[in-house]
Amino acid sequence: MAWTWRFEKADGTETEPAVRPEEFTTQGDAESWVGENWRELLAGGVEQVTLLEDDTEIYGPMSLRAAEES
Repeated sequence: MAWTWRFEKADGTETEPAVRPEEFTTQGDAESWVGENWRELLAGGVEQVTLLEDDTEIYGPMSLRAAEES
């Protein structure tokens, strides 16, 4: 099982992130990584992310702007 993030612009098109992660072995590791790197991702043009387990969407898209407003 591999956990990965899909990085998207506001309109849902995929984009390359400024910070490129590797595949994660657990959902918690993937979520921790995005929690630590969302500012850099947002600054690099990523507006939202979707979490995938292998090829299955687990949740998303999740806006990174919502974290900025907190």
